[in-house]
Amino acid sequence: MNSPSQSQAPLQAPKGTRDFYPEDMRVQNHLFDVWRRACLDFGFEEYEGPTFENLELFTEKSGQEIVTQLYNFKDKGDRDIALRPEMTPTLARMVNQKGNSLKLPLRWFSIPRLFRYEKSQRGRLREFFQLNMDIIGCESIAAEVDLLSAIIGMLKAFGLDSKDFSIQVSSRRLLSEFLDRQGVAADKKAPVYAALDKRAKLGETEFRNLLAKEGLTPASIDAIEAFFKCKGLEELKAYFPASAASEEAAAPDTASASVPGAPAPKVAKSGLWELEKLFEYMHALGYGDYLNLDLSVVRGLAYYTGIVFEVYDKGIGMRAVAGGGRYDNLLASLGGNSLTGVGFGMGDVVLADLLREKNLLPSGREPLDYFLVDVSPNDSKLPNPQLMLLAQKLRAEGRRVGYSLSGEKVKKQMSQANDQGAGRVLFFGSDKGTEGRYEVKDLKTGEQSVSAFEDL
Repeated sequence: MNSPSQSQAPLQAPKGTRDFYPEDMRVQNHLFDVWRRACLDFGFEEYEGPTFENLELFTEKSGQEIVTQLYNFKDKGDRDIALRPEMTPTLARMVNQKGNSLKLPLRWFSIPRLFRYEKSQRGRLREFFQLNMDIIGCESIAAEVDLLSAIIGMLKAFGLDSKDFSIQVSSRRLLSEFLDRQGVAADKKAPVYAALDKRAKLGETEFRNLLAKEGLTPASIDAIEAFFKCKGLEELKAYFPASAASEEAAAPDTASASVPGAPAPKVAKSGLWELEKLFEYMHALGYGDYLNLDLSVVRGLAYYTGIVFEVYDKGIGMRAVAGGGRYDNLLASLGGNSLTGVGFGMGDVVLADLLREKNLLPSGREPLDYFLVDVSPNDSKLPNPQLMLLAQKLRAEGRRVGYSLSGEKVKKQMSQANDQGAGRVLFFGSDKGTEGRYEVKDLKTGEQSVSAFEDL
């Protein structure tokens, strides 16, 4: 009869999660290193928050229906808790807690581990990492330009270019203005946005039925479908007065402006004006080939208010690599100051798949500078203490050093040196070495020499 240990299959990781073996961690660290370097190059500062939050933080922003997409539970204090499914609400809470003590604009980034209870499929897991970059407190289109430039810069650092990915850009503000013209009430816009976000996944009949349920007339639905087919800024201008593209869409409050000492009233820019400025700046920076107008980009989250964008792999399937946009009301809706925000998230799963297909991921482990091979007589099956001391001295000088832990034969030690990617082998106890001098072999060229410690 088999014992339990013999008959039971090994336990597996939970569905939708991953194990990171050393070769997987090499890939993961490469992603994180390029992400972090790009963020720092653009002047962003890193932050982090708790892995779990009060459930209210997410239901306050997205409604109770979000609970079906979360990992949530009651803790031992009978509090409703959720593992974070995204980072923006945590960012908003942290900024709100500090209030006016923070100097604006904020340029923050984070690489959190996130959790979503959804169907596992290619490029989408239940546990994943995501780069988040956000600018808080900048009302101008410069924030969007900066973030899109950062995205392009970091993807180029991975070895990708305009033939590999594109950034599809739209505007919630422009869509809102268009829906106003179609007579869609303000309280109906959120479900219409949700329907439009699902448009690519629905058949035409189902899509029209969904909009009809929200009270849109057949004529309005026809107009929306025609509007979504616009492929350039010139086509968009036909839907809006010429002044909308070049002037502010809202007139200033003349009553308050006439009060002596009153602050200058804020004047809203139209959605078309913002899109024109965005494309103008990105072309000036040499990034015009990366951007396309795509009004089908709506983004499902309700808090977006302005420019929205998604980054797509140009290969088969057009996978979304990243997405984000402007959220002007989120911090205020969570009890904070009325601060604007622009941000995006880029997941590690799809990005790694894309880089793997392009053969742009690192291969092999991090190499050692030296592997110390003990050629002196040793029957103890333990490393020579003097060899270990030499390794310690070399590491203190900034070298990566390895050696055998079990006093093996020279042939097996050489095999370990190759397996660990050592650049050089130092033969400890060689009769060619003298006090403070060591026989060294370069494993790439095969050249051997005798070097003083200072030369190592």
